[in-house]
Amino acid sequence: MLYSYDFRPHSDRKPHTLFLNAVLDKMHTPSGPDAGATLAMNRATSQSKPMIRTAHPADIPALHALVESAYRGDSARQGWTHEADLLDGQRTDPGRLAAQLADPTETVLVIEGPGGGLDGCVAISDLGAGAAMLGMLAVRPMQQGGGLGARLIAAAEADAQTRLRAHTMKMTVIPHRLELIAFYERRGYRATGETKPFPAHDPGFGLPKVNDLAFIVLAKPLAGQHG
Repeated sequence: MLYSYDFRPHSDRKPHTLFLNAVLDKMHTPSGPDAGATLAMNRATSQSKPMIRTAHPADIPALHALVESAYRGDSARQGWTHEADLLDGQRTDPGRLAAQLADPTETVLVIEGPGGGLDGCVAISDLGAGAAMLGMLAVRPMQQGGGLGARLIAAAEADAQTRLRAHTMKMTVIPHRLELIAFYERRGYRATGETKPFPAHDPGFGLPKVNDLAFIVLAKPLAGQHG
């Protein structure tokens, strides 16, 4: 599925969003004898396609609801992967999201569905020294398994390469989530051997249901740079 461009005037939307959608469209440009018909169909239906864009402060209520639904509680269990059996409490809150959007080292991308709601998100953090961190990947539970997560990862990697000139993307994952680690491995991520402690002292990130929570670090080399 191709993603449409974001032509709407958001004063705080970064122009780089247009480039990200162009990169993703190029990655999925059809080829072969049916390419012309496929492109024509994509153009004809472009207005109804999901769109990846940069999040802005007005998105915070919907962004908060999306992240909580994907990570916590019974709603998360409707998806194929979640933390509801490992963590209780909140995953984030509006204040933390506001600080994240205001931080110049952080960018949050969202997928906006045809109806204007948020169907997914991902955060990119600039670690410096050519490295970036992927986090807060979330897709609405009832829409998981349809490729939105993979598209968000691709958009995050393109953003890290073009905007940050990063050559490595990192992420942290709770090792209990074997199906999620396998998902990332299929996309080129590998365990580095590094671990990080889980912030069990911070209820703003969640309340552990098990005693041995920690993070493992995965990393992926980003091939080439765009722009």
